[in-house]
Amino acid sequence: MKSKSSTHRRPGRRAAVITSLVLAVGLGVATQLPAQASVHASAQASSATPAPVSGTTGQPVTRVADFYGAYVDAKGDYADPDSTLASTLRKHYLTPEFADRLAAWEEENGADGVLRAQNIPARWTVTDNGAVGNGHEVIVTLTFGSGQTAQKTKLFVLLERYDHIADIETTSAR
Repeated sequence: MKSKSSTHRRPGRRAAVITSLVLAVGLGVATQLPAQASVHASAQASSATPAPVSGTTGQPVTRVADFYGAYVDAKGDYADPDSTLASTLRKHYLTPEFADRLAAWEEENGADGVLRAQNIPARWTVTDNGAVGNGHEVIVTLTFGSGQTAQKTKLFVLLERYDHIADIETTSAR
């Protein structure tokens, strides 16, 4: 019986490992980002303890936080922004209909439709705003800049009943 050498088996293993890493990074990075941000914040303020970050599967707030955390990370890496990851996140989290409307909005306004801005926020918070029709509304507050020059933008993110983002607006659907 002839056995394959390890050099013939490695490409398949590498592909499996790479695929697993891409999925883990693409879908799990958002839960790590706020924790990393709080670690950086606590390093700046030595007496502050980092706030815990948690999430619950199937919760609208967690889903939107995961999306925005990963999206901001993908877009905000100034040394090496990952437009492929940002595009993949949009395909995963947005409804196809909303993705089309968002692309039209972006072309008309010359800005990123998910962030409603041309730049990347320094911080963000996500809070529940309750049920709206058959969906759920989540408020995303983006903070651009820092200190006295910081500016906040409040976005209202509407999830359809199957947890895909169906709209992002600057006013509530409630």
